[in-house]
Amino acid sequence: MASLVQEDGSDDVMVVLTCIDRNEQDDFSHNQDEDAVMISTVDVYNWNFPSILKHTTIKVKAQRNRLIEHSSYFHGLLGGNFGNPDLEILVQWNQPTFLSLLASLFGSPVDVTSESFLSLFEGALYFGMEMIISKCMMWLTKAISVNGVPLLQLNDLLSIWEFGSELVNNYLPELCTTYLAKNFIWAMSCSSFVDVPYDLLLSSTKHPNLTVDSEMQLCDALLIWISANKEQYTEDCYINLLKQIRVTLLPLWFASGKKTYQSLSMCCNESYSGVITLLKQPFTMDPLQDNELLNLRIRLTELTQRVDVSCCTQMNPAILLLSVLPFSLNLEPQLRIKFEKSLINHETINAFPWTKWSNLTFEAVYEINLSNCPMLPLKVAIEIISYSFPSLRKLKAANHLSFKTLDVMQLVKKCPLLCDIDLTVDVSPVIPTQVSILSSFLSTSILRSSSIYWHNNPSNITKLILEGRNDIQDFDLRAISNICVSISYISLRGCTSVSDVGISALISKCLKLNSIVACDTSFGQNSVLALCSLNASYDHHPSVKHSGRNIPHGCNLQMLHIGGCKGINLSCFSKLMSQAYMLKNLCLRDTEVVDDVLFNFLGSSLEVLDVSNTKVSSAVLAHIIGRNPGLKCLKTRGCNNNKFLHHESKNLFFEVVRSCKLEEISVGWGFSYLSLQNLKPSLSSLKEIEVGLGGSLGQDGLKWLPVISPLLESVVLYFQVISDDIIINMLESLKHLKSFSLCHCLGEISSLGFKVRMPNLRKMRLERVAPWMNNVDLVNLTHNCANLIELSLLGCPLLNSESQKIISSGWPGLISIHLEECGEITKNGVVSLFDCCALEDILLRHNGSGIQKGFIHEAVTKLPMLRKISLDVCDAKDRDKDFDIPEVDNRHFLSHVKIARCKSHTHRCIFDPQHVRASTVSIHRETLVLVWDSKHLTTTLVKERV
Repeated sequence: MASLVQEDGSDDVMVVLTCIDRNEQDDFSHNQDEDAVMISTVDVYNWNFPSILKHTTIKVKAQRNRLIEHSSYFHGLLGGNFGNPDLEILVQWNQPTFLSLLASLFGSPVDVTSESFLSLFEGALYFGMEMIISKCMMWLTKAISVNGVPLLQLNDLLSIWEFGSELVNNYLPELCTTYLAKNFIWAMSCSSFVDVPYDLLLSSTKHPNLTVDSEMQLCDALLIWISANKEQYTEDCYINLLKQIRVTLLPLWFASGKKTYQSLSMCCNESYSGVITLLKQPFTMDPLQDNELLNLRIRLTELTQRVDVSCCTQMNPAILLLSVLPFSLNLEPQLRIKFEKSLINHETINAFPWTKWSNLTFEAVYEINLSNCPMLPLKVAIEIISYSFPSLRKLKAANHLSFKTLDVMQLVKKCPLLCDIDLTVDVSPVIPTQVSILSSFLSTSILRSSSIYWHNNPSNITKLILEGRNDIQDFDLRAISNICVSISYISLRGCTSVSDVGISALISKCLKLNSIVACDTSFGQNSVLALCSLNASYDHHPSVKHSGRNIPHGCNLQMLHIGGCKGINLSCFSKLMSQAYMLKNLCLRDTEVVDDVLFNFLGSSLEVLDVSNTKVSSAVLAHIIGRNPGLKCLKTRGCNNNKFLHHESKNLFFEVVRSCKLEEISVGWGFSYLSLQNLKPSLSSLKEIEVGLGGSLGQDGLKWLPVISPLLESVVLYFQVISDDIIINMLESLKHLKSFSLCHCLGEISSLGFKVRMPNLRKMRLERVAPWMNNVDLVNLTHNCANLIELSLLGCPLLNSESQKIISSGWPGLISIHLEECGEITKNGVVSLFDCCALEDILLRHNGSGIQKGFIHEAVTKLPMLRKISLDVCDAKDRDKDFDIPEVDNRHFLSHVKIARCKSHTHRCIFDPQHVRASTVSIHRETLVLVWDSKHLTTTLVKERV
């Protein structure tokens, strides 16, 4: 209702607007309204919305002229010669929204948010309030342009898109599409992502500003959406969506594993065909059509922060260069010639005319993952990324063997902001402290005279991972210490060519170093003394209070991993432990550490403790756990002195239960069902458990494990008594389980225990527990565990050559397969396993003497990602019982080859299927190990079987 009045002192006529909620009855009568409130726009700043909205009827005195001026709706009602004060106009609308609209018209700031946008915009459209429409659109435009945390929530976005889709010639759908495309990574993490309408999702995936870290990320999101909407749309709709994926840029293992998805099978086959084509012939632009060029380009937008092309087999310099160039198919002839030369000859990439375009840089990119890209020389890639990603801070480039230590300095010179580098390679299976070396020699060697090639300008590097790089030597560490003056984290795990002196020199010079990973190296007495001296050198700094004690400012060691290091003097190490108050992560596995050493540790910040295979006892663990309530990971497997039984363990249980919430635990000797019950309060958030030799959970413990720890993602059980019922209960209950291993377990186990669907399971290891497994059981396993990427079977004598085909067709995306003593799988050679084209790690031992002499060369040719092969001469088909080793230039991605030999290597080992458990490692005489790095091939003969 509206009536005309005039307030004292005002030249403008005041209109009384009566508003009820839009859901009220149309026959509303003002005279019957007993719950009304009167307010005025004159004091709009004093409106108390919560109080006003308690009334069912709201009357608003508003200035007539302002309503006419800013609302086409009220202009039509109140304009012209309107002057009848008795005319009733009923305004039915959402009361909070209508009040907000009126308040905005009369000067009060409008509060546009993700939740209020649609209601305000819809109301402003209905009442013709252009000013508010403009404010809403300004907010929406700003929300779309903001980088970082999205201002518009996904549920609200969907409502806006749906509303805009019903309007004619409206730009809301386009804005929503742009918003979803730019914030796709965030959107796919929202629970309401599966509610995105098909048309909006399709238009977003086609949008040039679609921002994702990788094609795999996009593919996963679309498959989740399709799975949730499989009953609502047609197969053609799903195929149209999946066509937007640039399948050539999918990781090979991922694409291969998706062959079981009907809608993706054709795409996956296309991806593999593209890989083979690119592997066999150089990349040229001539035969490629427009859409093929588009599908080769990495998605890069102004909002892209991370680029992940790891395990993208076909990634090469050409594709990387093409991705950063403007998408113009009409390249100038001279530029085309330069481009094609850069594809054929990587050295010419330096001469590429980068300055021709100003938009070749992507400022937002700070992280790139180029790991496991066998066709992409990292040194060449650096030339491209240094021009295109000037803000790069983090580089992951695992398994690039050709990238030498010398090249690291060129990398930090070209990417000055780089602070985090990961150059991990596979750790050599030959660790001097773990095996008996009979002989070793280098077949080739590229020696460097000194470190004068390394520039001396300080870098911004704070984290450097060189895991497994045997080509790292002491003078490399000296060069690193010269230029990485700010380094705080270094990983040298498995770097067997560096000495204790070299590590200690690095520690002494890098004063900010607080995290050291040096497992399986020569870290020893000198390095411990260097850490102690580093602390002592800070004694002149002001001390700080910690747990009521004054400690030197320099005691900032936070992570120390020295597992497998044998040259440690316990007296010196005990002193170091007494200084390391700030330690958060400590790994001492396979060392000679004893209780007295750890009793000196008085820190209270420890989160990870690994003392596996040491002589520590429950007493010292209780001491440490009691002082460190934030402990999340505890590994004690193989500790003979650590008995989780009787009175000595009660203190340990009490301390753990009282103070810790463990996420990972590894136990062994003395651990029982009673231990599990005592630890129950601290295991509710457990994600990984490993029970080794000497531990016995029993039927009751295994039964209650899923109840006590429902979030488990990894379960590894050694030497446990187990049954089908227990396995079924565990696999059905643990919905988050990704890795499941049963090793040398006893009990009544059959195929019935594995007839449970486990779509989330990625890794399975069955060692000496499935002698009953035949091809039918294997087929059932492929159906129930369809998404495995790692499979290990030991002691399955009923399998045969047909098992290969079952494995390759059931798990085409496998990256690791270990088959040992599995009947006659390789009796007729190895053919079908090559269909698992993404394999990175193969172990075939004692499965039938049918493997050809040239198997290794054939494997590296057909499996572009293959890095590790383990064989046994017993399985060689030829009379000389030998395998050809590929030349350096023909080994592709291969880095490790292990060939074991038994006592009598001229004859096939005899295994009795009825007594497979009797076979032990003692029958093996030696192992030939070949390891390639960036400098040479090392051939080692090891006494043990590795």
